[in-house]
Amino acid sequence: MTLELATIDIKEGENVAFEAALEQAKLVIAQATGFINITVQKCVEQNNRYILLIHWQTLEDHTVGFRESALFTQWRALIGPFFETPPFVQHYHII
Repeated sequence: MTLELATIDIKEGENVAFEAALEQAKLVIAQATGFINITVQKCVEQNNRYILLIHWQTLEDHTVGFRESALFTQWRALIGPFFETPPFVQHYHII
């Protein structure tokens, strides 16, 4: 199993709209092959920062299967317009 950790900074004052779009985006990503679950957390100290913790069966389910699919295009169209900067994404495995 692979954990994708994405740090997302959104444009100031867009929290309500971003969170609404994210609910729609969750329905999109849930259709991806190898998707297990997603958890979203909002930063306490920085109001426009979120982290997405997304579990995948394999790294390739995210980096190839999802990223190269029409689902990714839909996902990004929903939440991408809110990004202040590109997301910082890293992957983790349990040891």
